[in-house]
Amino acid sequence: MAMNKGEWSEVYTFLKLLADGKLYAADADLNKISEIYYPILQILRDENGANLIFDRQSEIKIVDVSGKELLCVPLHDFKNKSSELLAEIKNAKAASFEVPLIENFMRSIHVKQLKAKSQEKRDITIVVHDIFTGYNPTLGFSIKSKLGGASTLLNASGATNFIFKSTRPLSEEQTAEVNGIDSKTKIRDRILKIESFGSSLEFYKMQSENFERNLVMIDSKFPEILAQVLKNFYKGEANTISDAVEKLNIINPLGYDVSSNHPFYAYKIKNFLTDCALGMTPATLWTGKYDANGGYIIVKEDGEILCYHIYNRNEFQEYLFANTKLETPSSTRHGFATVYKEDGEDYFKLNLQIRFK
Repeated sequence: MAMNKGEWSEVYTFLKLLADGKLYAADADLNKISEIYYPILQILRDENGANLIFDRQSEIKIVDVSGKELLCVPLHDFKNKSSELLAEIKNAKAASFEVPLIENFMRSIHVKQLKAKSQEKRDITIVVHDIFTGYNPTLGFSIKSKLGGASTLLNASGATNFIFKSTRPLSEEQTAEVNGIDSKTKIRDRILKIESFGSSLEFYKMQSENFERNLVMIDSKFPEILAQVLKNFYKGEANTISDAVEKLNIINPLGYDVSSNHPFYAYKIKNFLTDCALGMTPATLWTGKYDANGGYIIVKEDGEILCYHIYNRNEFQEYLFANTKLETPSSTRHGFATVYKEDGEDYFKLNLQIRFK
């Protein structure tokens, strides 16, 4: 099966964690915290409805839900295969590639479904021993890899379109002039052209009512906050998330009392990033429940695997805040950045996508 580096990194994480037996925590700068780790007891997999348990002891015992032992595999097999796969991922030149030796090994241990379900935030389910409480919780983790290209935190779609209204009506000639701009920075140039006609873009609503309600769960005015972030970004005024918040602090679009230096915007943006990372998707009703209830696993460039557990929420939020940026997706594919008329009013959409740096 041909998969990209991010997808193969999920397989690598499965193999390496079973080989090592420990998942170490990371600080805000993605450095290992040696004194904080989670012993791995089991990794659980759903193989097309057949639930398998990979029980880590002196060897790996593969058991089905009835308790029937299917296979025992030496730990060094997982160690060797994880090392082999890491080398293949690092050396791969193609966007997608096959690793037959690893695929054969995975089939031999009853793993047929290499990819996690795309609609879920969790990529791996682990039973760990919690050294703080003494419990053995079952936790879902999302996996992000730095071995390949930068992965997305929030994917663009029609649901991530924000709709703005022109504060002054545009003539047919002006509309045609705006929509006719096709420069390398056409979205910025179109916004500036609208402003040159004495108008401006005022947030109206979001294309997806569901995503708008999800954002209101975070804060009743959060759609307005993100709308301002998008305008600043597409005008070339703030690219990274941290820069976007600095710009918000200067503009203060919601008129907060900042006399005591309360970090209103940073706090709300960090909560939003965390919700995106662990559970919220634009098209699905968000109840506040995390699918990746364990946290995030990061595969570093050298193959080291670290995690941000829910216990490390502050470090996790600082990592997300410092390592994410806004990105321009395809305006044609997602249907934005064109002036259009509706009920005699002029509208213009901007799209939200967030990627790791």
